[in-house]
Amino acid sequence: MDEIAKEAGVAKGTIYLYFRSKTEVYKAVLDHDMKALKKSTLERIDAAKSLREKIRAFTLARLENAEARKEFFRIMDSEQGNLSLTRGQYRDWLREPAQRLALAIEEAAGRGEIRSVPSDKVAWIVADMTRGTIQRRLLGASDAPLEEDSAFLVGFIWASLAKRRESPHS
Repeated sequence: MDEIAKEAGVAKGTIYLYFRSKTEVYKAVLDHDMKALKKSTLERIDAAKSLREKIRAFTLARLENAEARKEFFRIMDSEQGNLSLTRGQYRDWLREPAQRLALAIEEAAGRGEIRSVPSDKVAWIVADMTRGTIQRRLLGASDAPLEEDSAFLVGFIWASLAKRRESPHS
């Protein structure tokens, strides 16, 4: 709290007028950042033309955000037990971007660009795989460029969506 007060240029007591604890500060920052990430992710998905580009936009928006806020995410990881964030809160931050991806998946399947898949499940799998990549990066298990990690994810996901070729023997 001393560091926050110093950075904000206010007395420590002033911070306590707005936040009862360091944990409340973390929660407020997290909520603000996650809302901004949601907005940015939606804008990037909407700007992309093809489904593959939309998936790439989703993964890159999230990877870039985590990379830019590495130290904050490390703090959040170490404070996780104290923050008592629910899965519901996390899901709420991700719900609209996942729904936007699901709609794009559904539309692409309708146009015959990909095979028919349960679009909502696939959208959440994209989110889960992206989150896993972020966690590995934060743990130092990947130092690949963001574009490379995103390209791997998109390629892996795209391969699972590709229309299956009929075997000449069937």
